[in-house]
Amino acid sequence: MPSLKELRGRIGSVKQTQKITSAMKMVAASKLKRAQEQAEASRPFAERMSAMLSNLGAGVQGMPGAPPLLAGREGAKSHLLIVATADRGLAGGFNATIVRGARRRIAELQAEGREVKLICVGRKGRDLLRREYGGLIAEFLPVMAPGQKRTEFTDAKVIADKVIDLYNSGGVDEVSVVFNTFKSAVVQILTFKQLIPVELPEKAEASDEAGGSVYDFEPDEERILTELLPRNVGVQVYKALVENAASEQGARMAAMDNATRNAGDMIKRLSLVYNRQRQAQITKELIEIISGAEAI
Repeated sequence: MPSLKELRGRIGSVKQTQKITSAMKMVAASKLKRAQEQAEASRPFAERMSAMLSNLGAGVQGMPGAPPLLAGREGAKSHLLIVATADRGLAGGFNATIVRGARRRIAELQAEGREVKLICVGRKGRDLLRREYGGLIAEFLPVMAPGQKRTEFTDAKVIADKVIDLYNSGGVDEVSVVFNTFKSAVVQILTFKQLIPVELPEKAEASDEAGGSVYDFEPDEERILTELLPRNVGVQVYKALVENAASEQGARMAAMDNATRNAGDMIKRLSLVYNRQRQAQITKELIEIISGAEAI
C-alpha cells in the first residue's frame, strides 16, 4: 500500500498531466478548424481535375500516342507506395491505421510478385515501417519544414516531381498513395489513391459525369493531357496531405479529450484511496491514544 506522501505526489503528477492534455486538446481544436477548411477547399478542384482527366482520357485511352502517365506500362513489375502519416504522435490510432493499411498493401503487392518501393511522408510512418521494411524505403520527407504552420502546394509539388522523375526514369511502373480522408473529428477513412497510371472510370460513367455533353478541345486531347497529367499528380498529393493534416488534428483532439477525461477519473480514484487511507490512519492514531489513556 503506497504511503500518503506517495499518493499525494501521484495525484499531483496526474493533475499536471491533465493540464497538458487539456491544453493539447484546445490547440488541436484550433488547428483542426483551419486544417478542415483547407481540406474542404481542396476537394472541388481535385474532383474536377479528376473528372476532366476522365473526359479527356476516354478519348485517347488505348491509342498508340497516349501519354505514359495515362496509359501506364504493360506488365508493370514495380510499385511505388507513398505512405503519408504525421511527424508527431499523440494522435490516437491515426498513424497506426495508415501503417497497417500500408503493410497490407505491401503484402498484397509482394504476393503478386511486384517489387515495392516506399516514400515515407511523415516521421511516424518512417519510424514504424523502418524495422520491417527499411530496405524498401526509397526516400523520407517530413510533412512540413520546421516553423511551417500549414501544408502548401509547394510541399506536394516536391513529392510529385520526385515521383514523376522516378517514373520517367523507369524506376517504378505504378504509383499510389495511402492516407486518411477527413470525415469528422472522430472519423477518418483510410484511403488508397492510384496516381500513376491515372485511374479512369468506364466510358459510360465518364459521360454521365460530363452530363452527356460533347466537348471540342483546343489544342488536341493528347497535348492537353501531357500538360495536365503531371499537374494532376501534384494536385492529388496535395489533397492527400491536407486531408491527412485535418485527420491528424481531429484524431489528436479526440485522443487528448479521452486522455483528459481518463486523468480526471484517475484523480477521483486516487483521491478516494488517499482519503480512505488517511481516515484509517487517523482512526488508528485515535485508537492508540484511547488505549494509552485507559492503560494509565
